[in-house]
Amino acid sequence: MLQKAADKGVKVISYDRLITKTKNVDYYATFNNFEVGVLQATTLVDGLKLKDGKGPFNIELFGGSPDDTNAFYFYDGAMSVLKPYIDSGKLVVRSKQMGMDKVGTLRWDGAVAQARMDNLLSAYYGKEKVHAVLSPYDGLSIGILSSLRGVGYGSAGQPWPFVSGQDAEVPSVKSIIKGEQYSTIFKDTRELAKVTVKMVEAVMTGSKPEINDTKTYNNLVKVVPSYLLKPVAVDKTNYKKILIDSGYITEDKLK
Repeated sequence: MLQKAADKGVKVISYDRLITKTKNVDYYATFNNFEVGVLQATTLVDGLKLKDGKGPFNIELFGGSPDDTNAFYFYDGAMSVLKPYIDSGKLVVRSKQMGMDKVGTLRWDGAVAQARMDNLLSAYYGKEKVHAVLSPYDGLSIGILSSLRGVGYGSAGQPWPFVSGQDAEVPSVKSIIKGEQYSTIFKDTRELAKVTVKMVEAVMTGSKPEINDTKTYNNLVKVVPSYLLKPVAVDKTNYKKILIDSGYITEDKLK
């Protein structure tokens, strides 16, 4: 289909997900997905106070769906922050499950994440506690938290581990307000739509679309000129300012 489009002079803009293995993609509009992972991991580092020399802490890692190009950027971004702490022993992955081939969650399915967390807890956390969980998406975070709740986390004697997320979905924002999920990443899809419309207008009027990245997004055939928007980390301290004041979520939805 893309070849047919190219043969007719049609320009193709990849939206949010990068179309791979073809030369016939002209532009890419997305968020900086590597930075999403960096922010997710940084919230965990900050929650655990690793920069203050605290630790060692136990952490388990979850990845997104292995058939989604974005999932690898999220994971690689997160590991760029976490790996030095894992290498130094300040973070311990008790299951030793690392790498997208081991931690990927097919179809971003929360039930799959919950079942894997159940298995991790029963196999590796008899007397040990898990202190943090890298989760790349809110839907997985909710499943992970359900698993943790099932073995007593969230009680006075067994506080919640720090659990990350992404997309600022209403159930997870409610969970953050209640002190369960620790953080999420906000990607303002309204801004992504605006950027994409501007790209389309530029193409239609024969001018060059605005891009701000020509190095990051290799689709296995070429590096696709991209416009990357900035993701924002959200937690209990700033959710009102970031999500409600911007009009993305109304306060009523969080009641």
